[in-house]
Amino acid sequence: MARSKSSQQWLQRHFSDPYVKKAQAEGLRSRAAFKLEELIDRDRLVKPGMVVVDLGAAPGGWSQLARNRLGSTGRVIALDILEMASIAGVEFLHGDFREAEALSRLKALLGDDEADLVLSDMAPNFSGVESVDQPRSMYLVELARDFAQDHLRPGGSFLAKLFMGVGFDEFVRDLRTRYGKVVVRKPKASRSRSPEVYVLATGKR
Repeated sequence: MARSKSSQQWLQRHFSDPYVKKAQAEGLRSRAAFKLEELIDRDRLVKPGMVVVDLGAAPGGWSQLARNRLGSTGRVIALDILEMASIAGVEFLHGDFREAEALSRLKALLGDDEADLVLSDMAPNFSGVESVDQPRSMYLVELARDFAQDHLRPGGSFLAKLFMGVGFDEFVRDLRTRYGKVVVRKPKASRSRSPEVYVLATGKR
């Protein structure tokens, strides 16, 4: 089947993207790794021995970077609704985070460990209709927030992708009641035309 003009344009932009080229050159799973790299370097979020939970992990760019930064210490636990090729030292669960069964398996794998850092790069399949897409994206990040509330150690950190729109301000205000510091950032690797930003909450109360 021939690709549509819009698909061809997307592919052309994608493969000419300097971060895509850099990811390929460095053997990274995705350009998204550079978003996380900027965020964790700025705030020194990943340290040896930490337990990191990566929600919405596929294709594995964030898990791969976190595992590299941890070296042989700590744990990286990843979950996604999509299959993900294995990464040495990363414990992966295939499941839908919105469903109780997947959440139960994730909690069982975590066991008695408390997370030091919860990452969420989750996003819904977009329809192009903001009134549909924004509530779906907010629902996912709210689930991630609730998981972090239950499984982060005191003082731990939560980093999640958000999309500007309805519910954004209320979500950030809510995080400020749960964490000592909350900031919103737009990494350089995040495409300028994208409404995505990242909220970093540190110092869980």
